[in-house]
Amino acid sequence: MSNTFANGFKKFSKILPFVISLMLFGLSLLAIGQELEKSKPQEILNSLQGISVPGLFFALALTFVNYILLTGYDVLATRYVGKSLPYPKVALVSVVSYALSNSIGFALLSGSAIRYRFYSAWGFSAGKIAQIITFCNISFWIGLFAVGGITFSVEPLTIPKQIRLPFDSIHPVGYIFLLTIAGYLIWSAKGRRSLRVKQWVLPHLPLPLSLGQIAVTSCDWILAAAVLYVLLLPANSLLFWRFFSVYVLAQLAGILSNVPGGLGVFETVLILLLSPPIATEKLLEALLVYRIIYYFLPLFVGTILFALYELKRHKRRS
Repeated sequence: MSNTFANGFKKFSKILPFVISLMLFGLSLLAIGQELEKSKPQEILNSLQGISVPGLFFALALTFVNYILLTGYDVLATRYVGKSLPYPKVALVSVVSYALSNSIGFALLSGSAIRYRFYSAWGFSAGKIAQIITFCNISFWIGLFAVGGITFSVEPLTIPKQIRLPFDSIHPVGYIFLLTIAGYLIWSAKGRRSLRVKQWVLPHLPLPLSLGQIAVTSCDWILAAAVLYVLLLPANSLLFWRFFSVYVLAQLAGILSNVPGGLGVFETVLILLLSPPIATEKLLEALLVYRIIYYFLPLFVGTILFALYELKRHKRRS
């Protein structure tokens, strides 16, 4: 009986990567279809007319730079696990992972599945892949705590009642985030072992790697916000850091809602906090274009890259 189970599991493990690929590709096509249904061509054209040409080009350029920077997550992760890969491979898994997971939603599951598909094909053990996935997921939150800690502590941002948090000001959240980052850096400098709380493990990183992690993830957040900021110009009279604090809060609310891309929640928080001084109509136009540039275009490119990779891999096996 045990041999039968072992043989069955061995056969299943061989087809598992194919099943994962098929599932991810199907979800990607579904996400693309949903995006196309939500945005009618006439609405897109009307929104584009409300965006300045320099703002549109700046947004595209910032999105491109942001996705280049996102490769830093996996560069640091592979360095952490002691495995080296050519940069094009690292860039491929990063771009596909974030392009798809940002739109598919449930980033922890979808991003992990994508990384498992790529890294297992490149000879990484299950343990190393798990470490990379943990590193990348923790890095995202480390970046959020770093930028959120600074902006929420400095900016006098009032939380809308509709968000239903147990306090009126965002300052307490900022202080908690800053204390968390300070504790994380002290532990990186002084600690030697991973921190385990029941089934949850926080890996210990050397201080230089932790600082690099914070730098990459913080820049990621800043660039993502800058894409929307330039789309709102010249109607946006807010200084960038004031706008950035609102953006981070809106993203945090969207993430906690677990809605794919924070759709609806993200926009609602921005409208509540930015309109006025920014006209609601202008804000909605910019948000539609932002979703096309920052979510739909990378999703489309990521899906094509993923499909090309799978076709190329299939040809090699044939």
